[in-house]
Amino acid sequence: MRQRWETGRVEAFSDGVFAIAITLLVLDLNVDPDAFGDLLDGLSDQWPSFVAYVTSFLTIGGVWLQHHSLFTSLRFVDSVMMRLNLVLLLVASFLPFPTELAADAITYGRDAERVGIALYGITLLTITALLAVMWRYAARHDDLHHDGISDQVAREAERRPLWLIAVYLAGTLAGALLAPRVAAFTFLAIAVISIVSARGDRDVTAADTPSG
Repeated sequence: MRQRWETGRVEAFSDGVFAIAITLLVLDLNVDPDAFGDLLDGLSDQWPSFVAYVTSFLTIGGVWLQHHSLFTSLRFVDSVMMRLNLVLLLVASFLPFPTELAADAITYGRDAERVGIALYGITLLTITALLAVMWRYAARHDDLHHDGISDQVAREAERRPLWLIAVYLAGTLAGALLAPRVAAFTFLAIAVISIVSARGDRDVTAADTPSG
């Protein structure tokens, strides 16, 4: 028999890491004191930081939604899932660094842009790939699920399509070789889509809808 843990503390720890990572992002937003003579212009000069902040905030938010959906379906986690989750948290908590780096690099010339956007894209790609691996691992281990929802987990695993990983890979390569700013806005679009397309972890029937 494999060693297994209940999910409560894993979820609580994960939520804490996501909350800290998403909060740290705002610390990267600032305006140079010298810009206060024309504050509106100074704020507009910081557009890369605002774009990077929104992209990373929505990305972590989308990761949290998917993570919540996954762990709601699980009754236990085993050693493999535990370690996959720790690696996911490792990369998610690292995200504020490439977020700031990419935003700063855009103002320092094309070579810096390419490196900054490439590191940012690699981080986003890694997070997406880890989530896909976790879903597929869960789908293959019925003993970790709550009773009666194995088919649901399998369907959700299939909804983590390889095309999303392919888009992140293409964006990262484009950012490193061709058009860093186009790649940056591609990552933003993916983050928005991940939030807009998020689904609940259960279907609501008429019997579940409050009356009156």
